[in-house]
Amino acid sequence: MSDRIASVWGPRTPTARDGRWPVRVDVRLDLGLTEADVEHWVPSACVLCSNGCGADIAVRDGRMVGVRGRATDVVNHGRLGPKGLHASCRAANSDRRLTRPLVRRGGELVETGWDTAMERIVERSRYLLERHGPSSHGFYGSGQMMAEEYYTWGVIAKAGIGTNHMDGNTRLCTATAAAAMKESFGSDGQPGSYTDVESCDVIALYGHNMAETQTVLWARVLDRLEGPNPPTVIAVDPRSTPVADAARRTGGVHLAPLPGTNLALLNGMVRALVAGGYVDHGYLDAHVHGYDDLVAAVEPYTPEETARICDVDVADVVRAVEVIGRAERLLSTVLQGFYQSHQATASSCAVNNIHLLRGMLGRPGCGVLQMNGQPTAQNAREAGSNGDLPGFRNWDNPAHIDQLAALWNVDRDVIPHDGPPTDALEIFRLAEAGDIGLLWIAATNPAVSLPQLPRIREILDREELFVVVQDGFLTETARYADVVLPAAMWGEREGVFTNVNRTVHHAGKAVDPPGEARPDLDIFLDYARRMDFRDRDGQPLLGWDTAEGAFEAWKECSRGRLCDYSGLSYERLSGSGGIPWPVTEATPDGCDRLYADGVFATGADVCETYGHDLSTGAGLSREEYLALGLEGRARLRGCAYTPAAEVPDDEHPFAVITGRTVYQFHTRTKTGGSGALHAAAPDAWAELSVDDARRLGVAEGDIVRIGNDRGSVEVPARVGRGRPGVVFVPFHYGYEDAASSGDRRSPGTGPGRAANELTPYDKDPVSKQPLLKAGTARVTRVRTGDGPAPAPTTAASAPARRGSVRPTRGRDDGTTWERASDVVPRRVPTPEHTPNTGPGCGARPSAAGSGG
Repeated sequence: MSDRIASVWGPRTPTARDGRWPVRVDVRLDLGLTEADVEHWVPSACVLCSNGCGADIAVRDGRMVGVRGRATDVVNHGRLGPKGLHASCRAANSDRRLTRPLVRRGGELVETGWDTAMERIVERSRYLLERHGPSSHGFYGSGQMMAEEYYTWGVIAKAGIGTNHMDGNTRLCTATAAAAMKESFGSDGQPGSYTDVESCDVIALYGHNMAETQTVLWARVLDRLEGPNPPTVIAVDPRSTPVADAARRTGGVHLAPLPGTNLALLNGMVRALVAGGYVDHGYLDAHVHGYDDLVAAVEPYTPEETARICDVDVADVVRAVEVIGRAERLLSTVLQGFYQSHQATASSCAVNNIHLLRGMLGRPGCGVLQMNGQPTAQNAREAGSNGDLPGFRNWDNPAHIDQLAALWNVDRDVIPHDGPPTDALEIFRLAEAGDIGLLWIAATNPAVSLPQLPRIREILDREELFVVVQDGFLTETARYADVVLPAAMWGEREGVFTNVNRTVHHAGKAVDPPGEARPDLDIFLDYARRMDFRDRDGQPLLGWDTAEGAFEAWKECSRGRLCDYSGLSYERLSGSGGIPWPVTEATPDGCDRLYADGVFATGADVCETYGHDLSTGAGLSREEYLALGLEGRARLRGCAYTPAAEVPDDEHPFAVITGRTVYQFHTRTKTGGSGALHAAAPDAWAELSVDDARRLGVAEGDIVRIGNDRGSVEVPARVGRGRPGVVFVPFHYGYEDAASSGDRRSPGTGPGRAANELTPYDKDPVSKQPLLKAGTARVTRVRTGDGPAPAPTTAASAPARRGSVRPTRGRDDGTTWERASDVVPRRVPTPEHTPNTGPGCGARPSAAGSGG
């Protein structure tokens, strides 16, 4: 038996450079069961982080009773993380699940039948369309549904309703990842691969606490660090995380810049790379545009000036540049520490700049992973339900609109394209202004996850706004709804998941959903039927009624685009161990890396965007873009650093950053019901540095109030390992306890525990991602606590003084173990043994797309 709460990453299986990562199968079954007791296993993929680990669901007596990692899977080689092991089945089996639709009567939510609930939505929808037109509808989704569901919902919004107001909570986690890849490479789509971990000699992680956000991927890194010829690690993070510990251990560097200064740091690093002669001019001359402009943009950022702005040691900046500059194979990863901070897209593009300058893309060990925060955010971006058009199409390219119009058999003017799709914060602002009268929220909990929560609660509570919430639980957001639709969850429906590095998994249905709960796809199809959406020939707009039918439709939409699924099928994917797109006749086994031949998706007829001014967000016209003369060349993007709108001052002396803990996922809708995970991180806390705690007179566990003009939280303090002047608050905790099932619509008065009480309603000018790590606050001690803070001790939230707090241990709610296996995972195609043909793997992506 193994305690995977205490041992987050499990036992080590050391891996040599260029070796094959060994298999280790992680298994967890309900207490007392063994693998012999399982009636059958259903292939799926874990959806409790963005890693996308292949997993098999154990079924007995019509119930999910456990999970195991799939030994043959290319992503995880059998491993699962604590959330996947402890919450996957627990969430689905919870007695808190919604089992019947709810409607609001007399101010209360009451159970009803599907006909009543859906007709109430349809009645309101038709009323608004008739009186106010398509823009009266807003749709806000998730990064946790399936490709078939995203695509179906996107077609309904764009060709059925005809509204531009559609986005997802991917806007909070991964919008900047997509924006940075579009700006640098012409299109969304991850250039790198997880297999680069085995081949690199340097790993640089920018604002990415991989040890907690993608535990299995970090286990992969740890296995390299324990093997021969380990890579050197560079960590950029204001907190002292396990990643920072690895940087120190490997002779690398931990850079802890002041929040809001990421771009200054990266500009300084780029300047030093150029000055040090670490530039591959041959690669630049052949494949890259914009070198002179970039050099001019970064000229002011000497090592000394960079260190001054970021408040870091100049020697650390120099050392980081030397490590990166001398690397033979560099892998970089980026996540929320950059994406949710000031100048997010410009900072993330600067990481791409480093790889382009060094010529390190498209070959083993040389890749960028602009990470996701959610399991299927990649599908949401591809399928066009989160502020993009399906198939990585450009809303400003008439040919791309024509492709969709032909594919869906509708007039092109039905598809909104007079401006970019509306981002999440703008959707809620329009609802606040009364311009949106129906807001449909699916599989997300904005009453906890969006910034400036007092404002969000007021919007959701507007009498004029008709709110539909589609979820598996009665979340804080669902308590504001006019109609609540019970949705099937993981293991209760069929479809496709695609993870961060483009690996596609088919997830089978293991059991029926509880009560009258339905798959998201069935709910969308029911709405489309009741609304009687038609194409221009009078036929039903949606020509499918099954998950596989939706997948086949999505394949055609993706055909010829970078995210080409046309060579895939349910049969090929079932139990395959994952296949990375693009998958075509030319690349039937998929592509491990993109841009192996240095040809990028920047042609004017191919690209997903014509680009933006990274400082202002102003878009380039097609004519301005054509004048650049890119035509398949990547683009170096320079931008000057400017101070953030909020900087610490006498009134608000602390920078406040939000983030995750290893044991909880998002707003705990799924993980909060797991006894083991709840016990490991049951409530919110605030991390203060040792120096700040001493100055404020705060001891471990004391109650502190963190406040600004937007709101306040009152939580126990963890005296941790972060840098002075920075407070960290996990964002998982709302005003409702995970076990609550009441119908309370308001959190009451006084301080709360939700980190987003403090965050500003502000966003990056290009990606429109909320700046959840850009606020300031004052911190005061309130009273003595009842004991240590509820923060876990196993990762970044460990106390500064070792042994001062009881170690985090697991709770016995099942049997977990690991076992070795001699099964060899399927080899992912690499440029070394896959012909460089087909979009993404080497040849220029087709401009034709599909539908023409």
